[in-house]
Amino acid sequence: IDIGAAPHTTPGDTAAGPGDRPLTGRTALVTGAARGIGEAVAETLARDGARVVVLDVPQAGQDAARVAERLGGTALTLDITAAHAGRRILEALPDGLDILVHNAGITRDRRLANMPADRWAPVLDVNLASVLRTTDTLLDAGALRPGGRIVATSSIAGIAGNAGQTNYGAAKAGIIGLVRSLAPRALAAHGVTVNAVAPGFIETKMTAAVPLLIREAGRRMNSLAQGGLPADVAETTAWLAHPGSGAVNGQVVRVCGQSLLGA
Repeated sequence: IDIGAAPHTTPGDTAAGPGDRPLTGRTALVTGAARGIGEAVAETLARDGARVVVLDVPQAGQDAARVAERLGGTALTLDITAAHAGRRILEALPDGLDILVHNAGITRDRRLANMPADRWAPVLDVNLASVLRTTDTLLDAGALRPGGRIVATSSIAGIAGNAGQTNYGAAKAGIIGLVRSLAPRALAAHGVTVNAVAPGFIETKMTAAVPLLIREAGRRMNSLAQGGLPADVAETTAWLAHPGSGAVNGQVVRVCGQSLLGA
């Protein structure tokens, strides 16, 4: 949640001026960018001058193409969990990239005692294992140029846990561990910083499917007593992608309006 702002009106309130395009000449890849937080991140990076590659699953191909066309970028449809996903990204970006945003994520909520393997494994694979595999592939290939930025999406659930989300919380906690472990090596060996954002309750189609009472609790359990917007996460991601953020490495930035969870 945008801590310095009054209650939200429109997502465009923080738009940069025409001369403020710090990412001009840089290429950014955003996973899960056909909708929700990923779409907002792609919009914000494009606003700041980046050439954006909108990556999402084939089922979201039309939405990805729509977003890419609107932003003057390109769409890339693939299953990020596939063994060849990293290679496909390399083929699509032969000149490399500067900003890698790992945003793709799914939920399969159920209490741990009643959670079958088909609800556990996909969440860990999409939200954590795919991040590790593709990042390793791109770093090993030298695809991320010096001065590059990797930003992964964790969650308050990865910091504090959440009832019914053991799989999701485990994956998002894994992102935090990955960021803190990888950051020193990536900076020393590749000149690339690695950070994460940890959103609280954000108003998206995914959270709209949450039962009403739980949704209202999520909205109110923070200092602003309202849900955040995808633009709030996008602005924080853009700050971590900014050329001036080079001294920020291995950090997890909460975007939660001072949520009581994990406080």
